[in-house]
Amino acid sequence: MRNQLPRLALALTLIAVATTAAAQQPFITDDADTTPKRHFHFAFVDEFDELHRISFPARKQNAANFELDYGLLDYVEIGVSAPLLTIFNAAGTDRGRPTGIGDTNFSVKYNFLREREHSRLPALAIVANLEFPTGNTSNGLGSGLTDFYVNGILQKTVTKNATFRLNGGILFAGNAETGAEGFRTRGTVFTGGGSIVKQFSPKLLFGVELTGASTGNFDLGAALFQTTIGGNYQFRKNATLDFGVVAGKHEASPRLGALVGVSIDF
Repeated sequence: MRNQLPRLALALTLIAVATTAAAQQPFITDDADTTPKRHFHFAFVDEFDELHRISFPARKQNAANFELDYGLLDYVEIGVSAPLLTIFNAAGTDRGRPTGIGDTNFSVKYNFLREREHSRLPALAIVANLEFPTGNTSNGLGSGLTDFYVNGILQKTVTKNATFRLNGGILFAGNAETGAEGFRTRGTVFTGGGSIVKQFSPKLLFGVELTGASTGNFDLGAALFQTTIGGNYQFRKNATLDFGVVAGKHEASPRLGALVGVSIDF
């Protein structure tokens, strides 16, 4: 039993200890805010990663992700996203360089508690995700499974210019695979992530994020832990340029990566 305590502690940490940033991109952890009613939010991000050796023959991966969100009701948002994946396999292997659409995700977010001035209560939201296996499984672009994932979000303004967010989620069905990254086995996966971001100027936001995940058996060899440092620059009233660098540990995460994208409200 004592040998299991460190693993259990890690899993509980991944579920409960997470923070996130004032804008969703370039961070993985989600924010409690929703797209205003009858408005759209579009986000595109391209991430290029160098993978761990255990992913061989896959050496690198590029994921160009497209996301479109719509404010269905006050504080209720629906969304759809899908990545265009390219996996760079080692020379001399028969897998080549497959490119194509990965699995498609549909989501519903409900911001059921808003943060109010002079209140100690944070903003709270919940997101339900259903991902369908639209990617080609024969070349590693899709998982072949339907995923069901629920994520809880806590968001709190800690100073005038800094925001802290905490995420904790559970993948109930399917797996957490995206191309050559993520967990390839089915079963329960616990996730957690967090970041703190600061508005350094009216146009520049910068922050840091820690995210993690572990399978239901709390196996440290099948875990994910990564750090993202980045931010965004508002180049138009309704648009930002998003950027970041990623470093990860364990087989499910990238070893090193860089990302750039754009977010537009309309």
